[in-house]
Amino acid sequence: MKRSAYDGAPLPLSITDNTMSFAQAAQSPTAKRWQMPINTPLGRMSLVASEAGLTGAWFEHQQHRPDIDQLPWGPSLHWLREAKQQVGEYFAGQRQQFELQLEAVQGSRFQQQVWQALRDIPFGRFTSYGQLAQHLNHPKGARAVGMAVGRNPWSIIVPCHRVVGANGALTGYAGGLDRKRALLQREGMLL
Repeated sequence: MKRSAYDGAPLPLSITDNTMSFAQAAQSPTAKRWQMPINTPLGRMSLVASEAGLTGAWFEHQQHRPDIDQLPWGPSLHWLREAKQQVGEYFAGQRQQFELQLEAVQGSRFQQQVWQALRDIPFGRFTSYGQLAQHLNHPKGARAVGMAVGRNPWSIIVPCHRVVGANGALTGYAGGLDRKRALLQREGMLL
């Protein structure tokens, strides 16, 4: 297994300057959101987007998945179509990095910093919660980093599955450890 050196440039992440929950953001009259369910080799996923970008991608029954059932379906929205295509390319082995405009409508400033740092972990590499905390200049913050990683709203797209325990153990994944193992195998990090 290879370790990450954080040598990639992060892609854009539009951070909304608030800390409201997803449910509050979805109820806001100025924050329109749409959803699109898709099928993947690891189960059904729900993509959610606004006019500004992709706001979430969750597996069915994933921990911390917000209640998005009230959101209208938006299969014609550009960000949803693009995300569906790129997720399909990832599972077909044709894509290693996602190139999507993301809009963070939830999470604290710290959580959003962690999510941005996750985007720096290259395909085929992993890091530990402690190393990620060091990277963020919070050397004693591995537990806080772990909690933020678990709340990542963009499964696969923001690669939280590439974060492991200090000893390399597969610890925690809101989508389930079986999915984490399958994703790491797909990326050539586990046999």
